Amino acid sequence: MSRSSRRTVVSACIIAASLVVGMTTASAEDKPADRQQVYAAAAQEFGVPQSVLLGVSYLESRWDTNAGAPSTSAGYGPMHLTDAVAATARGSHHGDGLEDPRGDTARPALHPHAGEPDLNAPSLRTAERAAELTGIDQRALRSDPAQNIRGGAALLAEYQRDLGIRSSNPADWYGAVARYSGATDTATAKSFADEVFATIKQGAARVTDDGQSVRLAAQPSATPNTGQLNELGLRQTNQAETECPRGLGCEWIPAPYEQFDNTYGNHDLANRPQSQKINYIVIHDTEETYDNTIRLVQDPTYVSWNYTLRSADGHVAQHVKAKDVAWHAGNWYVNAKAIGLEHEGFGADGSWYTEALYRSSAKLVRYLADRNDIPLDRAHILGHDNVPGTVPSTVAGMHWDPGPYWDWAHYFDLLHAPFHGVGTPAAGLVTIRPDYAANKPAFTGCETAGQPCAPHGSGSVILHTEPRDDAPLLVDLGLHPDGSPGTMHISDHSSRVETGQKYAIADRQGDWTAIWYLGQKGWFYNPKRHPTALWSAGLVATPKAGKASIPVYGRAYPEAAAYPSNIPVQAVTPLQYSLPAGQKYSVGLVAGSEYYWATTFDASNHTVVRGETRYVQIQFGHRVMFVNAADVDLRPSMLP
Repeated sequence: MSRSSRRTVVSACIIAASLVVGMTTASAEDKPADRQQVYAAAAQEFGVPQSVLLGVSYLESRWDTNAGAPSTSAGYGPMHLTDAVAATARGSHHGDGLEDPRGDTARPALHPHAGEPDLNAPSLRTAERAAELTGIDQRALRSDPAQNIRGGAALLAEYQRDLGIRSSNPADWYGAVARYSGATDTATAKSFADEVFATIKQGAARVTDDGQSVRLAAQPSATPNTGQLNELGLRQTNQAETECPRGLGCEWIPAPYEQFDNTYGNHDLANRPQSQKINYIVIHDTEETYDNTIRLVQDPTYVSWNYTLRSADGHVAQHVKAKDVAWHAGNWYVNAKAIGLEHEGFGADGSWYTEALYRSSAKLVRYLADRNDIPLDRAHILGHDNVPGTVPSTVAGMHWDPGPYWDWAHYFDLLHAPFHGVGTPAAGLVTIRPDYAANKPAFTGCETAGQPCAPHGSGSVILHTEPRDDAPLLVDLGLHPDGSPGTMHISDHSSRVETGQKYAIADRQGDWTAIWYLGQKGWFYNPKRHPTALWSAGLVATPKAGKASIPVYGRAYPEAAAYPSNIPVQAVTPLQYSLPAGQKYSVGLVAGSEYYWATTFDASNHTVVRGETRYVQIQFGHRVMFVNAADVDLRPSMLP
């Protein structure tokens, strides 16, 4: 038998085996096909080194299936085959709701409209090509892990053929791996391929979200032929202006600072950190394709953020220098002291984030935190959903991205700042830390209002008014002013805590732990054998003796006497919550009062107003908030 005939027979056998795998997977009563064998079979069928196939898949999905749900960049399955039409992109959260991204009443509110996303980028349509190469229907490529892996292997093999390279040595597949990233620039393709080969060198092993054990044996000698990168014909990017760590694929795409219609946009010039310390990094998702997001941030009449990160390959574009103030968080006090990162995503509605995105973001945040002396904790690395409303009227309209499916525990592992517990319950605090894969809250409204979301791992933990699962949820007067309890709708975080956040222990009964939350006692299931929180220690704030309750604020603005005559006084308005006597809340930081007056195109008129009032940032609910330092005592969290 000729070599080509033998290869045809082998391929036919493997295809038949794959179809059998798909049939057995379809039955809930049968044991799922061994995922390790599926990778091995696909690698052999298409002539791809198994370590390369495993390494690429790990960087796309960490080998997870995500139950057939799309990623934030319309990618499906372990190989992240993209199908933007099936994923049905949604409009931008910057155009939804009532939030003014600038968050400053000194200027008219901005409620920009994003327009329709562009779904035609090749990086959003790879499932289509995989279907042509394999003859497998796109629906099967999206939903069947075995066929998805075959589709990814077929794409890698085609990319290798296009380079004209015949080799079974993983080191000779660097160019194909770089192309698989979907990157259009050399720096990002290199960053992606370098991460894949670093994974191959180090090895990896984990249990996937559907219970499959997969292992990539370490190959320390796998030194790739990086010269192949030059054969891809990718564009070179302008990295000279960027504030990014070395080795991360970044480019400078500036947001415009322009005058128009007697006003200006889309950010403010400043001189941070000399003018104001940068305390926060805010994590957003875009609710847009990457390409459309880039078009939006280049519109002077739109809003801005400092960086955009692309999902499929982790590419980074910087738009606003760290010294300047972007308009992104919906709270001017936070904006003036924050750097905003937008991550490509179509909504926190059951979609997932790629490993490439997590890794690029973590590298960038580590770099920015180090440069600006920002602690790597959840009091300083905020989700947009943790930023407070400025005054009572803005609370309900604040955005809630990146949502309950952002994996904060994995993200902080990549930041080299994992969440650790200390001691016993007597330490007085808990750090929320459920098992992301196993923790699947019963959210509703991902696709249709009132309908259950598909089960999905989450970093969110639900709070109840009593220590039982069927007890009502807590009340958030900002979201439900009528006093009705919170709901399980995907965007309703009335009674929801998030991984990494710290709260003061209020009570314990059996497997249930209570914390102080929005002035209430909130209970969550926290069994000893499988805890959803870690015992922790730190500082807590509690009302001073003699105060029945104290006000809570959404911004740390100065007292009226601090303002010069040419700058209007900004009201220090309490939110609709209060902090009762006897309750304790975890302290994130203690800060002076500041207001950045910036309402003119001429930055020489901009002024930082500083007052005598000092504030304490606390983890009051799902969002951080502020209390006047004169109203509270700060104490160690240890319980008596």
